[in-house]
Amino acid sequence: MNLEQIVATVRAGGRIDAGQALRLYHEAPTALLGRLADGIRARKHPDRVVTYIIDRNVNYTNVCVARCAFCAFYRPVGSAEGYVLGFDELYRKIDETIAVGGVQLLLQGGHNPDLPLTWYEDLFRNIKARYPSFKLHALSPPEVIHLSRLSNLPVPAVLSRLIAAGMDSVPGGGAEILVDRVRKLLHCHGKASADEWLDVMRHAHRAGLRTTATMMYGTVETDEERIEHMLRLRELQDDTAGFTAFIAWSYQPDHTELAGNEATGVDYLRTLALSRIVLDNFDNVQASWVTQGGKVGQLSLAYGANDMGSVMIEENVVRAAGASYCMDEVEIVRNIEDAGFTAERRNMHYERLGGPIFRERAVPRMRELATARADGDTSVPDELKHYPARSRQGKALRVVQ
Repeated sequence: MNLEQIVATVRAGGRIDAGQALRLYHEAPTALLGRLADGIRARKHPDRVVTYIIDRNVNYTNVCVARCAFCAFYRPVGSAEGYVLGFDELYRKIDETIAVGGVQLLLQGGHNPDLPLTWYEDLFRNIKARYPSFKLHALSPPEVIHLSRLSNLPVPAVLSRLIAAGMDSVPGGGAEILVDRVRKLLHCHGKASADEWLDVMRHAHRAGLRTTATMMYGTVETDEERIEHMLRLRELQDDTAGFTAFIAWSYQPDHTELAGNEATGVDYLRTLALSRIVLDNFDNVQASWVTQGGKVGQLSLAYGANDMGSVMIEENVVRAAGASYCMDEVEIVRNIEDAGFTAERRNMHYERLGGPIFRERAVPRMRELATARADGDTSVPDELKHYPARSRQGKALRVVQ
């Protein structure tokens, strides 16, 4: 099939295969890719509404044994820069989030061997007792696998216990590229193989949870492997229909072991457009302004995106690798409306919640994203003494407490 035939197939609403997707990516001009993706966006969302969510991206610990080569955020066990947030710290973050109209916590962190499954269960239950309607979009597939290994329980049992404790949905972190050749080169195969990541999502969907799907590109993968990643997600979505949205972002190289260069904004827009075309069974595609900046985020709305993601309030992982873009609700709405769309708030299930909060009541402007903790704060949560540690350093800390 030549390029013209592939373009005709896409415009007619047909599905393309790996070879056709690769040819489209290699041969189609960027403007054409954008028009094709925008046409699909318009068919799925003809009312020209672009959504966003007000939530907070909290990384509860930076201690991690996975040691991914692309990560600038983690600290090894025993590091003086390692932290675990206390329950009271997390409650304060939730209070601040609710105060600006937030509806959920995006809770992800390192694979900390000194935080057992019961720590997560107690945290979730305590949050739900204090904030019954507040949502927990929590724990990526590799974190679930980590807890499965720590507890010697199968993934479905871990998910069942977390759901019972209050977990509402699963974020799509840790996918990187769902090709094991790439995952081994990035040193992330040990935390989750491609099949293991997909298997957690399959079990989550079967348990009734909705999840997101992600792709971090621009490291060591080929174009063919990016497309393989998309096709594996498409296949699972055909089976379960459990993904609410797809989010792609470019690798941020600063301060990482892998180093290298960041992909260009044009590469981002082409990859975004291709994802909208290939992932024909995904209703929502999210713009990644947190890695691309507000203006490329706005331009994403002409390349297939129908969602501007999260106001975020806090971010730690991308910031550690050198990116520090910030947009509060006012700026997100301005970017949406200046692009010719109507802005509406949503929840994780993409149910619309109404217009911008700042037009209903006064909300303080946010000029920079918050961090997990203030610099120099080395405090240790008092409740940690109630949970058994596995590492030598963790056990010694419990004794001191």
